[in-house]
Amino acid sequence: MYLSKKATMNEVSIEGDVIVLGPTTLGQGTLIGAYAIIGYPMYRKIREIDTAGNILESYDEISEGTTIGKNCVIRSHTVIYERVKIGNMVQTGHGVLIRENTEIGDRSVVGTHSIIDGDVKIGKEVSIQSGSYIPPKSIVGNNVFLAPFVVITNDKYPASKRLLGVMIEDDAIIGANSVLISGVKIGRGAVVASGAIVTRDVPPNKVVLGAPARVVMSREEYERKKREYELKS
Repeated sequence: MYLSKKATMNEVSIEGDVIVLGPTTLGQGTLIGAYAIIGYPMYRKIREIDTAGNILESYDEISEGTTIGKNCVIRSHTVIYERVKIGNMVQTGHGVLIRENTEIGDRSVVGTHSIIDGDVKIGKEVSIQSGSYIPPKSIVGNNVFLAPFVVITNDKYPASKRLLGVMIEDDAIIGANSVLISGVKIGRGAVVASGAIVTRDVPPNKVVLGAPARVVMSREEYERKKREYELKS
């Protein structure tokens, strides 16, 4: 257990041994799971310090801390780096990694073993299911659903010196095991089917399928088929 003297924790519940570094702020009613690390410093800063002595004290000194809102649930083994801003009522699954300069809006969920690799903006009421990967420069709108093991990329010609993020607009649905190639834009209300490889922009309110993904129907038809499917249960 290491709780920074610079941290602000207002009626926070802690399950077990956790590490909180720097001037971190944890909102009222938030739960921090066992073995979570909050405010972990960026790698370039760690390289520059003397690691002799108490390493956590050294980390605490260089960490800029992070901000987590009210009534959040940060489950065990989650690691959140410094300079992260998390809204209210956000949940993480177990073993989540959230790197520096990430913003996550209110009531969003980041599923177990998902990775948000820094410099990412995520809106409100977003559901990111288990095992998904979101790289730097990605932007995710409000009320977006990412099914398990979605992979977003930010480099068309790895390993190049030009990184280009993916934008997912509000109300989009991204199916399990789909891949979004660097630079594409998923339009508002669009649906990407499971296993699709998206190599070009997806128009708003369209459903795409296949590798490479192509438009197969409208969101309206998708919702009609979903209602029919649900009535069979």
